[in-house]
Amino acid sequence: MFSICLLLDLACAPSVSFCMLFPTKTPSQKQLNSFVLTTNKKVQREYIDYIQDLISSLTRIIGKQVGAIAASGYQYQRDSVGSTFFLQHDLYPGSKMTLHFSPTAPGVPALTRARADAIPFASAKIREILALFSIPAGSPAADAVRFTLAECEAPPVPGVAAQRCATSPEAMVDFAASWLGTRAIHAGTTRLGSSRDGGAAAPPRQAYVVESVRPLPVVGRDMVACHSLPYPYAVFGCHTTTAAVFRVALAGADGSRAEALAACHKDATPGIPWPTYKKLGVTPGSVAVCHFLPQDGKLWMRN
Repeated sequence: MFSICLLLDLACAPSVSFCMLFPTKTPSQKQLNSFVLTTNKKVQREYIDYIQDLISSLTRIIGKQVGAIAASGYQYQRDSVGSTFFLQHDLYPGSKMTLHFSPTAPGVPALTRARADAIPFASAKIREILALFSIPAGSPAADAVRFTLAECEAPPVPGVAAQRCATSPEAMVDFAASWLGTRAIHAGTTRLGSSRDGGAAAPPRQAYVVESVRPLPVVGRDMVACHSLPYPYAVFGCHTTTAAVFRVALAGADGSRAEALAACHKDATPGIPWPTYKKLGVTPGSVAVCHFLPQDGKLWMRN
């Protein structure tokens, strides 16, 4: 199980610091007994009750994350919105397309940089990582962890100026700012609305009608795209890219609505597989090929 002080930002009282007593792992019963013998009764009872409640809560949190990883699978499944490509001239009010805004894993926590940097994040440490999160080896959740580590350790994609996996929001912002040359940046996202019956869950694969298309200014043309990867805590696969960007209002057949961000790449973008061009009947670099940003992705642009 994870170190309590490692995963959570705890405020340890000045009198006794559990973060000092148990810095790397959950306290054992022997350690708790030792603590009882060396601390006054009022403080010892207060902290033992607190730490035991915290251990119980942390166990429930980790269990939920394992389930979330297994349920989310790999974000870019074949029919997900991030892997559905179309031509820019097909993006106009009244056009129709079938899309699947895949559900995202609920409740995956975002760690601070200090917390994330203290956790092993490498395929060579896979056994340690699975043990830390109590993830059974051979389970779908373990496969998802291996997938993400492999993606993050893969060599740079030819044609992409820079790519990196960010294990904290701070690392993601720093990577985007460093490549865009400024900290005056903002992130564009896809937003899903509620369905006709008031539900807020991700809608099923269905037909959508484009209601409006609004181009967004891209200062300097280059951007940084970050996509969520399946992991017990928030991990983003980020890379540089160039594209024309549009804010697109979509109306689903079930009454659901979406404000989706569309990126249209005129150049032969490495992220677009060769069979996609063949299916669309065009050659790479001849026309702009577009796709929508999944709702858990971010497109960083200069202000």
